[in-house]
Amino acid sequence: MTRLPPALMPLWPAAKRTHRAATRGVGVLARAVGDGGPRSAPAQVSPTSRATAAGEPDTVRVHEVGRPLDLVRQEPVGRPTGLRFWDDVRVLRRPPRSVLEVRGGRLVGESAATITPAGTLDLETSHYFGIRRPTEHPVHLRLRMPAPEDVTGTVLSLASHASGRNYYHSLMDALPRWGLFQELFPGERPDRVVVGHTSRWDRQLVAMTGLDRLHLVEPSAGMHLRAERLLVPAVDNQTTLAPPWVTAWLRENLPARDVSDRPRRLYVTRGDRPNTRRYVQEADLLPHLERQGFVRFDPGSVDVQEQIDHFAAADVVVAPHGAGLVNLNFAPEGVRVLELFAPRYLNPGYWAITDNVPGSTYRYVVAEPVEHERRERAMNRVQADVDVPVDTVLDALSDLLSA
Repeated sequence: MTRLPPALMPLWPAAKRTHRAATRGVGVLARAVGDGGPRSAPAQVSPTSRATAAGEPDTVRVHEVGRPLDLVRQEPVGRPTGLRFWDDVRVLRRPPRSVLEVRGGRLVGESAATITPAGTLDLETSHYFGIRRPTEHPVHLRLRMPAPEDVTGTVLSLASHASGRNYYHSLMDALPRWGLFQELFPGERPDRVVVGHTSRWDRQLVAMTGLDRLHLVEPSAGMHLRAERLLVPAVDNQTTLAPPWVTAWLRENLPARDVSDRPRRLYVTRGDRPNTRRYVQEADLLPHLERQGFVRFDPGSVDVQEQIDHFAAADVVVAPHGAGLVNLNFAPEGVRVLELFAPRYLNPGYWAITDNVPGSTYRYVVAEPVEHERRERAMNRVQADVDVPVDTVLDALSDLLSA
């Protein structure tokens, strides 16, 4: 999620506030000195692809499939109860799934911001985490953009705000959009695909989905492509609330291969480095879990297919919050999950994924001191370690297993 080294992670909230303020300030200056050309900052921002298309109907079009999503999930059971956080994330409303088509559209920067010929930044296909207003998008954090590279034919963008940096976002934000493209444009082969493909897990994922057979472009800070025809599927998981179709697509297109002899109960470790969301009492907890049939599993130490196979075999999963839990998308029906949180950083992503699995049961434990009125998205101490007494974890696990 972030680029700060673990030792500096406590500084992340201040660093993010500084980044947002710098982006706003530089953006004001960039728009003032811009000449309206392709190297200028975006002249305006559009909140949705529909609005973008309405403003530039000659060059922009939205292709949609399916119906709007209006989902209300049940509040999960956990310790402590009565957290405002869950009230803020129970409702998931999304428009129909869509692909934005832009004649002469541009992709800029590492997060592949979508910009129209008239200089409009389309936020629906250019999502970026942690910003509070459109002018805080990092595409504004430069006075002049690089000169655009003109590309003949069709460019498909699957890049996201965390391209190549986070296993969760590769699975949840990039790959399902490849499936959406195939659904809306069956049989079409784009001339270039912009997607993270150089990290260890991304190399495996593009091979597993056949994307490696196409001309791939790695997003970078200096990227500025101007496509004859640009296609950008909407990022449907902007709020990390896991639309059910995303889990369904992943389960169908990245199936388990071998679940024989895999453990049925997993404890998913974050290792032992400070400021990485590790569970502090792991060494004390493990003997108790092992007596109940649990096996310590480190997702980062194995390849993607083995991660999928392990989670596909697991009936029970216990873990501190971390990207490896995105593999819950592949868990069997009826899986039981216990997630451990630090007190000042809660995230609904793996509760939402678990809820997509039929017959599943989810429980949580939040370490003290708990902020009962904490609003959703108040991202403080993002990588803080999880410090929960062993007895509390074991009690919560007993409740989960008897539910």
